[in-house]
Amino acid sequence: MNERAPDHGPGGHRTSATERIRAALDISPLAVIALAALGVPRVIAHDLGPVPAAVNAVLVFAPIAVWIGYVLWRRVPNPFPALLAVGACYGLLLALTHQVLWGAAFADDPPRLGGNLEGRLSPGAEELVMRGFAMGSSVVTGVLLGAATGAVAWLLAKVTDRV
Repeated sequence: MNERAPDHGPGGHRTSATERIRAALDISPLAVIALAALGVPRVIAHDLGPVPAAVNAVLVFAPIAVWIGYVLWRRVPNPFPALLAVGACYGLLLALTHQVLWGAAFADDPPRLGGNLEGRLSPGAEELVMRGFAMGSSVVTGVLLGAATGAVAWLLAKVTDRV
């Protein structure tokens, strides 16, 4: 039988999931969630209506700057996996927020399938497809954002001779 042995840290002590995440990413799971959550106000603003361009710019770029600044300030040895995890968590929060605000964002005009699929599915099935794709694209967006910011942070760490 192939049973998995419990994970043990130094001294033979069992390690928790939090400790394993911290060891793998060099930042705590709480930091991952907190950094990811910085992007949620932009998602809310986007879903609930237009905001002035200057406010939108702050909501878009400030969280990214904080992500990069945090891993550089904390001297995370490899910022790429840490910010990839932040991006993945952001993607999940993005997906969840879009789903919660779906009704407010689209009111009486929800997105519909077009082209060859137009009118082929019931409204409920069509909504399910659209929501499913919205969730998937949100997660992909978050992961790609995490990869991009992780690469920038890694490069900045190298250029500043910090790693």
